[in-house]
Amino acid sequence: MKRHHGNTLMNSILKLRMYQMIAIISLSIVISFGFGFTFKSIVSNQTEEKTTMKKVTGIGGIFFKCEDPGKMREWYKTHLGLDTDQYGTNFQWYQGSDSTQMGFTQWSPFSSKTKYFEPSQKDFMINYRVENLEALLEELKKQGVTILDEVQAVEYGKFVHIMDIEGNKIELWEPVDEEYDKIVGGRTK
Repeated sequence: MKRHHGNTLMNSILKLRMYQMIAIISLSIVISFGFGFTFKSIVSNQTEEKTTMKKVTGIGGIFFKCEDPGKMREWYKTHLGLDTDQYGTNFQWYQGSDSTQMGFTQWSPFSSKTKYFEPSQKDFMINYRVENLEALLEELKKQGVTILDEVQAVEYGKFVHIMDIEGNKIELWEPVDEEYDKIVGGRTK
């Protein structure tokens, strides 16, 4: 009889410990899930903040040096069909996010003697289309990027120049495409 009572007591203790273990495991799972969900929410919010600020949205222009820009424009017009004007040509396209909105990419040959690309020693400069130039500029300053000048605002957008890590001068342009469309001469569609 004592033996049976001891087994019953031992079984009760084992059951109690088993229930405690199940409770601890269940609580651990709930806490882990809660921490995981909280962590995921924090990371998601940080990722959303980083991705909501667009940086480059496209190529706004390709500028390069050559010995005779007039002859270069004529060569491209004759042989590759570019519709050129005194500055080069504009490739007209429609924006992927809104296919009713026009966009432009300027192609321009410059004289080999131009100072416009300085302080870069390279024979080219790329213009990148951006959204919210001022906010981007603040981010670039925080990241230690070399800013070459102040933002210049004109009817067809805002411009600023920066340098990349290899000494390439880059032009950033927050376009106002509706206004730019009014002044575009040569268009290559």
